[in-house]
Amino acid sequence: MIDKDLIKTYRLFLKDSIRKAIDFSQVDQSLGIHPPPIEKPYSKDAKRIDLVQWNQLKNIRKIELKTAIENRESIRSYRNQPLLIEELSFLLWSTQGVRQKRDEGHALRTVPSAGCRHALETYLCILNVQDIEQGIYRYLPLEHQLLQEFTEDNLSKKITQAAFGQSYPGEAAVTFIWTAIPYRMEWRYSIASHKVIAIDAGHVCQNLYLACEAIGAGTCAIAAYDQEKMDKLLRLDGQDEFTIYLASVGKKR
Repeated sequence: MIDKDLIKTYRLFLKDSIRKAIDFSQVDQSLGIHPPPIEKPYSKDAKRIDLVQWNQLKNIRKIELKTAIENRESIRSYRNQPLLIEELSFLLWSTQGVRQKRDEGHALRTVPSAGCRHALETYLCILNVQDIEQGIYRYLPLEHQLLQEFTEDNLSKKITQAAFGQSYPGEAAVTFIWTAIPYRMEWRYSIASHKVIAIDAGHVCQNLYLACEAIGAGTCAIAAYDQEKMDKLLRLDGQDEFTIYLASVGKKR
């Protein structure tokens, strides 16, 4: 039987009442603590792949916004056709691209974020992208590069298992996996952060849906996954950074 009192408790997450309980003069931002970095640090010796800059994209077809919105739907079945690196570049720029870096802790991007905090990181499970080895990668928005995190045997099977057996992440050309680094938002909003992090993830994924329409690809958002298995697959600590959302991408049939 459903616990109705428990449901009411969890509904509070959707409300902004918690903001009234915060003394914003005591949050880390107000205390003068330096903001966390815009992107997760990485080893300068790590393998990085240059992406096509947004103003140099040549083969992305023009599509009316009305048409893109009208055609938007979740696609779970894909052709066995690789994405081009230019197409992947476009999807990454559309979902987390940096338009202007303001300082070490703030940047304007192609998607909105509460307080310009952008608490998300974008990981990619790449299975079928032209000239890119299968593996787990991370998008570096400031550099507009792909960082190779690691290669992994049986990656298609493992991401399927981590998605509760849903097959399409294992059949997609690439699966976007968004993680949250909560402190980026908590630095400014304390315990009011977590609702807006979830809202931010929605902004990002909707941009992915619309951008896919311009390259003849389909995507499917995935909110049901095995938290511990997905975090383990990405080699995350599950506390200061953890998976919050996924979306598989591949060419439409």
